[in-house]
Formats: sequence, structure tokens, C-alpha cells
Amino acid sequence: MGEKLREGLKQNFVAKDYLTTYVSVGSGGPPTCGTIYASAVDKLHKTFSKGGIRGDTLIDIGSGPTIYQHVSACEYFKEIIASDFLEQNREEIKKWLNKDPDAYDWSLVLQYVCELEGDREKWREREEKLRKTIKQVLLCDATLTNPFDPLVIPPADCLLSTFALEVACKDHSVYRSVVKNLGALVKPGGHLIFAVTLGVSFWMVGPCKFDCLALTPEVVEGSVKEAGFEVLSCESLGLTFPPEICDAYDALFIVARKPN
Repeated sequence: MGEKLREGLKQNFVAKDYLTTYVSVGSGGPPTCGTIYASAVDKLHKTFSKGGIRGDTLIDIGSGPTIYQHVSACEYFKEIIASDFLEQNREEIKKWLNKDPDAYDWSLVLQYVCELEGDREKWREREEKLRKTIKQVLLCDATLTNPFDPLVIPPADCLLSTFALEVACKDHSVYRSVVKNLGALVKPGGHLIFAVTLGVSFWMVGPCKFDCLALTPEVVEGSVKEAGFEVLSCESLGLTFPPEICDAYDALFIVARKPN
């Protein structure tokens, strides 16, 4: 992450603005799900429920101020470690974990996932299970060899990152290096799951414009293979954004396995 972008995010990124712009129903997400990222929620549900991806620990790199990406995962992992570079994002997650009245309302996403699983009415149970499963919310910098420096986190059964690395990386060389670093956090036999916006050069959060790294499917898949992973699936999410907030033309969902 370039120093200018790093400081710009620290000073100007407002978590609530992000949630309003990219997550809420008001930005175009299906009303039954409550988030514009519904296609990613669907794919995560299918990946965890049918893909045999489970274990003790899942690490989420660049969680942002969101927990939609953890709702399915908490059924298959004993512990989720959320993480983000920005304090304001980590605080937003902690608000939800602590049932702060000011926390974002994720009930529609929880209901939607439970409906996908066969019982929408179980969402409150899932909410409490998720709160118990997210054990830590850590500072991370994906561009470091050890993203959690000075902490040393044991390798996990699964590493997840949704719509984050294209923000953290200034060029394709850095992106490949970051994917390799993150791959080292996965146990042999473990899995890597990325959701990535494609072709994006900018994104808006409230009135603030931030630069982003334009990625292609070839760069993403090639980087994952270079990191020593076998790609199990690589699919379009069919995800687009209003052009005034983000110029991504689609998003990619990739699942890979680290050989034993």
C-alpha cells in the first residue's frame, strides 16, 4: 500500500459511509439479503456447505467493517480471526460483537443465509454463534511478510479475503507478493478463498475517492498458483456497482487448496 493511500484511508475512510454505499439495501442489494454483496454471500454459502472446507481456524484478511462474509463460515470453523488495517473498521466490527446500539444491523444477511440453509427463523441463533466464533479482531497489513507483525499467528485451515487486496496493493508485483505472504498463513491441505473486484481504478466512500488496483482473472489466478496453490474453482460473481461509486466491471470468486 502506498504511503499516500495509507494515510488517505486512515484520515478519510468513514466506516458508516462504506456500509451505506456498498452494503445496505439502498445501494441496490436484493431486499431479501440486505447487501449488494449478495452474490458473494451465495457463493460463500455454497463453498462452505458443499466444498468440504472446514477446520479449527479461519483467518479473514481485510474484513473491513463487515461480517457478512463470516455468517456461513461460523458453521464450519471453531474460530474466526477478523482483521483490518483501519482502526475505524475494527471498531465497527467490535461494536457489532458487543451489541452496541450504534452497530450496523446485519439481521437481513443473517436471515438470508439461514434461509439458504433451510430455516430463516434460526437467524438469532446464528447471530449469537457468530459472535462467539469471532474470537479476535486484529490489526493487519497485508503488504508485510507477516501481516500481523509483531504477532505470530499459527497457520489456519482457511484464509479468506473479500474485496480487500485490490485496495492494499499498488501494482501487480506487490499483489503477487501479498498473495504469497497470505499463502504462508495457510496449513498444508488448507484453503484460500478470495473475492476480488475486476478492472477497478477508483472507488468512492462518501465524498472521498480512493485509488484501486485494476486486476484481471489471469493475474488473480496466476498469483494464487505462484503462491503454491491448486485452483479448485474460479468463477465470475456477476457483480457490478453504480458507475459513480466504483468502475469495476465484475468480480471474481476463487477457491484454492494448498497441497499437503
